[in-house]
Amino acid sequence: MKPVLLLIPGMLNDASVWDDVLPCLPNGWTVRIANVQTQQSIAEMARDAWLMLEDIPLNAPVMVAGFSLGGYVAIEMLAQQPRPLSAAALLSTSPLPESEESRAVREKTMLAMQANFPKVVEGIVKFGTHEASEAVQERLRQMLLSVGCETALRQTRAIMGRSDHREALSRLRLPVALLCGEHDRVTPPQLTHQLAQCIPHAQTCIIPQSGHMLPVQQAPAVAHVLASLLS
Repeated sequence: MKPVLLLIPGMLNDASVWDDVLPCLPNGWTVRIANVQTQQSIAEMARDAWLMLEDIPLNAPVMVAGFSLGGYVAIEMLAQQPRPLSAAALLSTSPLPESEESRAVREKTMLAMQANFPKVVEGIVKFGTHEASEAVQERLRQMLLSVGCETALRQTRAIMGRSDHREALSRLRLPVALLCGEHDRVTPPQLTHQLAQCIPHAQTCIIPQSGHMLPVQQAPAVAHVLASLLS
């Protein structure tokens, strides 16, 4: 039976954030990409992601891979599993709930988005990449701008309201990979190491020559890890 891979984009991303990963995946995999742009909460995003797997037989190998915000969604899915999963990958994300400090930063960011969204996008592109070419920066810039300010505000509020699922993560027994860019400044490697403390059997991969935008900056490395989980 063909493996099924559900990919979950990050904040201000559309499906194209996975474009460079897709050609590097094994032939024969069925790939679906969740939409996390319309919901009001991480729980609603997870609910809608599960709906994308409703037609898949329960005995089919299914893996969920979430990037950044998508990692929060994947964690929510792992904590509430209405069907079996064969593996999971959490990319550039964190196991921690929102702190008062991070909440204050996000509230300031939302105000800045409403005042001058293109300026905030420019900062996100620069802060989220490591030594990226102008072509890569422009690709990301256009994706973020096309997703838009209203979606960014909605996703930010959803992130602020995410649940703490560290206890549920500690009970996982399925294969899990944790990936982070070596130069990630958004969700630094220490957060991935904290995830590893929650899931001691997980494979931890700190990927060189990448910032936060791991699926764009190091797509072959991401695909290699995903393939290894269902090999």
